[in-house]
Amino acid sequence: MIRVFIVAASPLARAGLENLLAARDVEVVGSTATIEILADQLSDSAPDVVLIDLSGEPLEPLTGSILSSGLASDVAVAILADGMTPAASAEALRAGIRAALPGDISPEQLIAALQAVASGLLILHPSHAEEGLAAGSAPARALDEHAESLTSRELEVLQMLAAGLSNKEIAARLNISEHTVKFHVASILGKLGAASRTEAVSLGIRRGLVLL
Repeated sequence: MIRVFIVAASPLARAGLENLLAARDVEVVGSTATIEILADQLSDSAPDVVLIDLSGEPLEPLTGSILSSGLASDVAVAILADGMTPAASAEALRAGIRAALPGDISPEQLIAALQAVASGLLILHPSHAEEGLAAGSAPARALDEHAESLTSRELEVLQMLAAGLSNKEIAARLNISEHTVKFHVASILGKLGAASRTEAVSLGIRRGLVLL
């Protein structure tokens, strides 16, 4: 069971997240309205992940506060934010945040992402991976050392591979032919240096290209 500390300005948001996580066997070890008063509580609560809900709030002040406080060096941080752009996601990663998640993420995806972050993985929404990470961040440079950048369509296909969809199902979802799907899968395997679909998904997860 992972231990999560919640930061959300809205009392309703905090209560909603507490109930959602508790119902899925995640231990909520504390909650607060701002990160400014978080440091005093971290040592006692010892969370695996700090989950910050930014619903209706700007991202930039938070990333600045995290950089200045050194919070991300002490504990894994995940954020939920509405309307997050690829550039904002990249800025979040540069601040040391481990997961930049859309505010409308499903409960199942949120739990999977928190578990991945607690295990030391970097999680980024697939639609942001190519554009956001290509903006010169350290994760982008590390990725370029291992593989060519996947296209937006290839990122979509990789996400569907991770969900266990067959070529026929992917073709139906994307309204393309199975032949085109096979082409995309072959390209993904080649760029990631993977020998199989399973290995491609595994590599994609480790490199932050797949949202669990």
